[in-house]
Parts: sequence; structure tokens; C-alpha cells
Amino acid sequence: MPDYKAPLRDIQFVMHEVLDAEEHYKVLRGNDDVNRELVDAIIEEGAKFCQNELAPINRSGDEEGCGFEDGVVTTPAGFKEAYQKYVEGGWPSLAAPEDQGGQGLPNSIGIVMSEMMGTANWSWGMYPGLSHGALKTLEEHGTDEQKETYLKPLISGEWTGTMCLTEPHCGTDLGILRTKAEPNADGSYAITGTKIFISAGDHDFVDNIVHIVLARLPDAPKGTKGISLFIVPKVNVNDDGSLADRNGVVCGSIEHKMGIKASATCVMNFEGAKGYLIGPPNRGLNCMFTFMNTARVGTALQGLAASEGSFQGALTYAKERLAMRALSGPKAPEKEADPIIVHPDVRRMLLTQKAFAEGGRAMAYYLAQHSDIVEQGSDEEARKASDEMMAFLTPIAKAFMTETGLEAANNGVQVFGGHGFIREWGMEQIVRDTRIATLYEGTTGVQALDLLGRKVMLTQGRLLKLFTKEVHKFCVQNEGNEAIKDLVDTLASYNKDWGDLTTQIGMKAMQNQEEIGAASVDYLMYSGYVCFAYFWALMAKVAQQKLDEGAGEEGFYKAKLQTARFYFKRLLPRAKMHAECIAGGLDVLMDMEEENFAFYVE
Repeated sequence: MPDYKAPLRDIQFVMHEVLDAEEHYKVLRGNDDVNRELVDAIIEEGAKFCQNELAPINRSGDEEGCGFEDGVVTTPAGFKEAYQKYVEGGWPSLAAPEDQGGQGLPNSIGIVMSEMMGTANWSWGMYPGLSHGALKTLEEHGTDEQKETYLKPLISGEWTGTMCLTEPHCGTDLGILRTKAEPNADGSYAITGTKIFISAGDHDFVDNIVHIVLARLPDAPKGTKGISLFIVPKVNVNDDGSLADRNGVVCGSIEHKMGIKASATCVMNFEGAKGYLIGPPNRGLNCMFTFMNTARVGTALQGLAASEGSFQGALTYAKERLAMRALSGPKAPEKEADPIIVHPDVRRMLLTQKAFAEGGRAMAYYLAQHSDIVEQGSDEEARKASDEMMAFLTPIAKAFMTETGLEAANNGVQVFGGHGFIREWGMEQIVRDTRIATLYEGTTGVQALDLLGRKVMLTQGRLLKLFTKEVHKFCVQNEGNEAIKDLVDTLASYNKDWGDLTTQIGMKAMQNQEEIGAASVDYLMYSGYVCFAYFWALMAKVAQQKLDEGAGEEGFYKAKLQTARFYFKRLLPRAKMHAECIAGGLDVLMDMEEENFAFYVE
């Protein structure tokens, strides 16, 4: 299994040198004393936890998987103990409100911790990871009484949380869900139904799990307008906060999966379980989007984690593995063959992994800062602008970063050659673990429809322009910067084409709305490549400045510029291919009759 080392220098580069975290914290309420020294100390301690506690049980967790017997889930050896150390270290409360027992630090610091945990051990990280979404939903939509009952134990890590949406007969189409919520005399509701694919739905880390559940009231209208949201604890809670009797919710089985085997994916049966309405009746889906958006950003991190983890493993192997000689002559004549890192195609794969990992890190941390402003910003206009920027960029980040993360993971296997297919090396586990990331929290196709249909077309391009104007401003400010002129000019061209491409799709959609579905995934991928180009241009600018200033660490900054140029020359051109696919239109997808898709000899 690859040894995980937290990329602390790159994390610090993005946070402090590219995104100027200290200045960012000054505009947030109650964060005047959050400085670089404090942030770096927290991250360094978090890195130790991830490297020393989580990484060593990553492969063993995959080998052992979760156990299930008589409705009880058990986690692999060492998982529960690692969670206790996580709680003792105060990590669950890092970015939670101080008045509820949290440390009140910006969410962007928590994102860094989530990245490191995910790269070290994604399966383990899913258990506390789902609690963050439950917390956000309760903070925003819960009553004072609900917050008093559930927030503190969730923040401390004493309890964990889940989200329960999907049912056996419906996946993304929540409008046809059947779980019922019948009113009880005491103001609670009896929740009855079955939910599937519930990550961390049951486990042995804690004594109580707080389920956030979508269900229908008896008089609810059909479709998505008739869905309400409920809090359903695994164990009922007394008025004083102590645990009472077991609620009517039980794990029916756990899934046998391709990857993330150490994360319990549960079928949850609600058998008249006592639940409590959260938010207004029939507005549950609106409230749940708080949870879903949090989860989508978290899933984008899985793409980043896959890119980083597979890159670390592949880089170490490429430096050590000897095979063939360089075409231009031996590079290690004292050895029987050259290390494979000298071969151009191996470098292509390594640089692709590196570009996706570091570009994804910049995008994730940029989104996290906007999340900080939404939650803790003191300026209402700035909060609204950040909220809209997140609405636009979240589907891009979730889908593009997971698709590129999967590509990076596959490259990791390829660098290892036949050894990459062998379990002991750990590279194939990264592929298996990250394959789900393009599926859950909305598939790539669903995210693409959300982006193009809702965020772009329904706003008549307004949300798109929020970001393209920022990119345009950067290009104008740096058009005289000769050191990165080639990057700036290229970025400006793609940014302009992004708007033109959107207009072309909109014109076609006026004739046939299906054109949006035909174009959507290619449009999202185009958008992702241009977004990464912007972040790589930002990083290249900073790296060049540091070199010009003689700031030291010449190798680090030089590598940033070299990776940026690789990205612009070898990866960004893929966007043009996606534009060509969009131009191919709807007809080639829809002309074939269903019965003509395949012919078989009887």
C-alpha cells in the first residue's frame, strides 16, 4: 500500500500564497485571531493523525470489510479505536459553532482536514464525514429544541449522522419516494419505509446515530413538492439528553461493493420509527439541499484524494522501478536499466495525476473560502455573491474532480504495469474506492444537467458570468505579465469561447429542450477544464513572483510553473474536443430506434 504523506507544502502554498487565507479570515465574523501560525499548527497535527492512525488501517480495512449479523454492523479492526482518537483530539468540533461546543474555526480549515483524512483512508473518513451534513442541516433548519438535543453530541463526535434519501425503487428521482410519516399524538411522527445505499447507516463507533430522513406526510401532494424532512435517531433521546429506548429503525443488510468496503453501506428499515419534522412541511427537499450541497463538496474531495494518493504511490514506484533504456541513451548507466520515470509516457501519466491533484486542491480550497463567507461573512452582499458562486461551481467540482480523480487512479495502476493489478500494492484499491465518487451524490450526468439546465440556462447565464467575469478580470490584470503571457492569452480565449458555446447551446435548446441533455456532460467537462486552467494560471503567477523575488524553494516554484504549462499544453486542449462533441448535436443520439440498438441471431 502506498505510504501516505500529507502534502503540507502544497496545502500551505494554496492556502496562504494563492488564496491569502489570513486576509480572508479577517472578513469573517469572530475570526480575527485566526492566523497562519495557528492554521499551520492545526494542519500539521491533523497530518500526523491521518498518517499515523488512518493510513495504516486503509488496506486492512479493505481486506476485512464490515461485518453484519442480526441487524448489527461491525467495522474493521482499528476503525473504532481510530475514531476514539479522532474525538479525543477534538477534530469533529473544528469548524462547528462555539456556542454549541465547537471551536468556531472557518470551514475552510475543516476542508483541509477532510482532504487529508480522505486520502489516507476514504472508507474511514465517511463515518464522521456524513455528520457534517447533518450538522449543517440542523443549524440552518432545526428548531431551538432540536438544536439543543442533537447539535452538541454531533459536534463533539459522541454521535454521528446520516442522510437517508434513496429508496429501492427510486434513486435520483426522489419525487416518487414512498416512505411515510404519520402524525403521532405527541407531535412526533411515525416513519415507515426502506432506504438504501445509506453510508454509515449503522456502525459500532458511537451509541447513537442521527438519521436525516425524507418522507411524505399523509396529505402531501405528489412529486418533489410533497416531501418533508425528519430527524430520526437510532436511539430515542430523553428530555435531559440521555439515551432512552431503541427506536424503530434497524439495518436490514449491508451492501457488498466494488470498493469502500470498510464503509458500511446500509439498507435501513424504518418501522414506525419516531421522527421529528425539521423545517416546513412539504419543503423537505429544499432543506435537504443544505445537506446535499455539503455532501457534494465532500465528494469532490474524493476525486482530489484519489489523484493525490495515486500520484504519491505512482511517483515512488516510477523512481525505483527499472525497465528499459531511454530512447536518447542510458540515464542510469550504472544500473541494469533506467528508472521508468525517465520515459516520456510515464511522465505524461505522473504529470496528469499531479495536475489534477494540485488543480483540484486549489478549486476545493477556493470553494471552501466562499463557504466561509456564506456562513461567517459580515457583508450581506458578499455572502449572497459567494452563495451564488458556490451554486454554480459545486456541480462542476463534484463531477469534474471525481471524473479526473478516477482517471488519475487508473493512471496510477498503469504506471505500476502488471503490479498495479495486484492487491498488495494498493493501487487497484484506489480505483475501486473512487469509482463510486462519480455516482453518489448525483451522477456526472445529473450534475451536468443541474449545471447547464438550472444554473446556466434558467439564470440566463447570470451565474456563469459571475465566474467568467472573475477569470476575465484576472486575464486583463495580467495581460502585460510576459512570464505567463502564454497562459493568460490561452485562458482568455477559452473563457470567451465558454460564453459563445453556452449561447450556441441555448439557441439549439429554443428549438428542442433535449439539446440541453445532449450537451450537458460535455459542457460540464469543458467547464471543468477551463476552471482548472484558471486555478493553474493563478498558481503560476504566484510561483513566478516567488522566483522573481528570490524567495527560495526554487525547485518547488519551478515545478509549479512546469506543471501549469503541462496542463495548458496537454490537458486543457481536451476542452476543444468536448466543444466538438457538443456541436455534434442531439440527432446522432436520438435517431436510432430502440429496437435497432442490438441484433442477435436466434
